[in-house]
Amino acid sequence: MALLYPVMKHVVARTARLVYRPVVDGLENIPTDGPVILAANHLSFIDSVVIPMVVPRRVSFLAKAEYFTGTGLKGSLSRRFFSSLGHVPVHRGKGRDARAALDTAADILARGDAFAIYPEGTRSLDGMLHRGRTGVARMALESGAPVIPVGIIGTDKVQPVGSRFPKIVPVTVRFGEPLDFSRYDGMQESLPVLRSVTDEIIYRILDLSGQEYVDAYQKAPEKVAAAA
Repeated sequence: MALLYPVMKHVVARTARLVYRPVVDGLENIPTDGPVILAANHLSFIDSVVIPMVVPRRVSFLAKAEYFTGTGLKGSLSRRFFSSLGHVPVHRGKGRDARAALDTAADILARGDAFAIYPEGTRSLDGMLHRGRTGVARMALESGAPVIPVGIIGTDKVQPVGSRFPKIVPVTVRFGEPLDFSRYDGMQESLPVLRSVTDEIIYRILDLSGQEYVDAYQKAPEKVAAAA
């Protein structure tokens, strides 16, 4: 599986860059080594392909465990595809599952690697930027890693919600200056601090993405469908 990543990075990603010609700003803000958290808005499934495509370093994401546990040819292809993108399987949920996800991210950062997260928790269904969940703040304070805010523009048009095939439309990815939260060392159990850090990250993403902001959590797609 590890051999697939260089193929995706240098062959598939290079081809995709030639096709989509994404506009990338602020790439110099990403440290060339050492732990770093990339915190991005989330408009489409394709975001998790675009970020590794434009970042020169290997980037890891957390992905639903279901992507890695399928059987047959489809399950095998899914497992290989997500592994090749640097995705790490986790169970989605609350409590113990959420802590396990944070621990997995902590291990990645402890190795000095880059880790990407969507503070909204799930993709935006209305194109607006929603209130961030505090996992990104806890991760930053526990690891001490700098946070790079990321604004992604246009991917909702590349692969709109419900679309099976991507379209060739302009995409822009903007990387902001590193955010340092060392002033909050030892305060990762303070809920007001976690909320303050999360809001600061979200507001920087907002500056980069140019979206409208909604001070409410984005519901997961399956919950929206159930409520319809």
